[in-house]
Amino acid sequence: MESLSPVKTTLRTQPRLPTLDVAAVGNCQVAALIDAHATVNWMCFPRLDSDPAFCGLIGGDRLAAAAGDGAGAFTIELERGAPRSRAYVANTPVLVTEIAGPSGAIRVTDFSPRFTEHGRIFRPAMLVRMIEPLEGAPRITIGIRPRRRCGEEEAETSVGSHHIRFQLADANARVTTDAPVDFVTGCIPFVLRRPVVFVLGVDEPLLRPPSEVARELLERTIGYWREWTRSLSIPFEWQDVVIRAAITLKLCAYEETGGIVAALTTSIPEYGQGARNWDYRYCWLRDAFFTVQALNRLGATRTLEDYMGYIGNIAAGTEDGYLQPLYGLRHETEIVEREAAALGGYRNMGPVRFGNAAYTQVQNDAYGSVILSLSQSFFDRRMLVQGGVETFRQLEVLGRQALRRWNQADAGVWEFRTRAEVHTHSAVMCWAACDRLARIAARLDLPAEQGSWQAAAADMRASILSQAWNARMDSFVSTFGGEGIDASLLLLADVGLVSYDDPCFVSTLARIEKDLRVGGHVMRYATTDDFGEPESAFTICTLWYIECLARMGRRVEARELFDGVLASRNSLGLLSEGFHIGTNELWGNFPQTYSMVGLIRCAQRLSSSWDEAF
Repeated sequence: MESLSPVKTTLRTQPRLPTLDVAAVGNCQVAALIDAHATVNWMCFPRLDSDPAFCGLIGGDRLAAAAGDGAGAFTIELERGAPRSRAYVANTPVLVTEIAGPSGAIRVTDFSPRFTEHGRIFRPAMLVRMIEPLEGAPRITIGIRPRRRCGEEEAETSVGSHHIRFQLADANARVTTDAPVDFVTGCIPFVLRRPVVFVLGVDEPLLRPPSEVARELLERTIGYWREWTRSLSIPFEWQDVVIRAAITLKLCAYEETGGIVAALTTSIPEYGQGARNWDYRYCWLRDAFFTVQALNRLGATRTLEDYMGYIGNIAAGTEDGYLQPLYGLRHETEIVEREAAALGGYRNMGPVRFGNAAYTQVQNDAYGSVILSLSQSFFDRRMLVQGGVETFRQLEVLGRQALRRWNQADAGVWEFRTRAEVHTHSAVMCWAACDRLARIAARLDLPAEQGSWQAAAADMRASILSQAWNARMDSFVSTFGGEGIDASLLLLADVGLVSYDDPCFVSTLARIEKDLRVGGHVMRYATTDDFGEPESAFTICTLWYIECLARMGRRVEARELFDGVLASRNSLGLLSEGFHIGTNELWGNFPQTYSMVGLIRCAQRLSSSWDEAF
């Protein structure tokens, strides 16, 4: 019987500064972030929100001092090698990295299997790594050093003839390989004379040779994603941008339950040492709305159908329709926030947090987010799951909460932790909930309900237009009777409260340009918050602004700004939460669904039509 004990290894590498120039590989069950040196430095197992097996991205010097360089990572080191190229296989999340050095060159192919099998989607908790020699006699060192319990412990390990078994916090994992196992467990350099494969998955034996399995899984995975992207309704311009954004959004959906994470990571700071480090591996109802809306516009309606099931289960668990701002992927209602003492943080900018206390906050925009998300199911005949009277009745329960809460204080869209006010965005989203319920009732031929919700929405709209308007500033403001502004005001016309050419909205946009625009970026707000002065611009705010410019006829300016955002993406075309003003460097959790949504929306709005192109 195998004994479990830590395998002591020593990597012959120099520590590198963590960066967000990483690729995301996944399959809607697990996801990994991989840097230019083919190092997996972030991967939760066996779910998107599980304890991270590979946490080197946020380990910092604290983890390195305790466990050595390379702890919390899956490394492939070519002796004195340097990255030569890397790219996704077209229209897939399959990553190909080439590394070259004095002894030769290698190619690393990384992917998580996903394809249709027996009428169902096959998406195991698995990462496949294929390493091939390209030139010379490349000398490589493989290191697999997962951690568990928020980085506190090295995973206990046992070794078989062709596999290594790791005892992780949430599940046992097994790496099956046709490489020499002793070389891997001892981090012993060896000359790569033939291709080798590593299959990381659940603790089950692989019944066929790893190379044979890997080739089949790769072929079928590429075929699946190319067929998926072929069905997207994309704009004529920026097609690669939109396809990459759509695939990335898909990777953030946990298909088992239909929940959608806001990002794949935790505790990548917004910037600096201001403790703005949060865990985004949960389903925010607000963020999920934007994600399903963007995918719907591309024709990828399956994610919405899955999300409908997720919301249905959430709603069934509440007696009166009260909604938290966020939930766990498996419908968890308590997401206790704690700090991980073993991890020093991204670039040593701690603390590292797991869980998110925002679940305890009151954020009243959630009702509008859910109802807007599900509204399409009542009107789109492509969807297999159509909204009907029963679904409408469930949404009415949420609508009654919106009607009760629309003018009550909450933490707002930016989740202030130390103050509550009546936020304009929250009130507007509550209005949108009632407005859409009226439209759905009309669709279902329910005249009494239609009239009731129309009357409620009309009263709410009139009050919002009065209480959220500041005549002295000639602008809508962030809070009822307040004097501050924030970027969420850019959405007033998008949800239909006002039109884009409404003079009040035009003057509000001018105020935002004056107070929040910094060069080619837009801040979410400019006032001091719970953690001091903001130093970074939220990418989605910039993209909201660009979309407004396009809708208001300022297309040349909008396209210039959009080009600036595109130039700020990482080398794989991905975006995090924001940019640091001045350095233009990516900061915040990664990849951020908000940001990828904004790319899709702006590309659709700014692109020439197919008719114009031909």
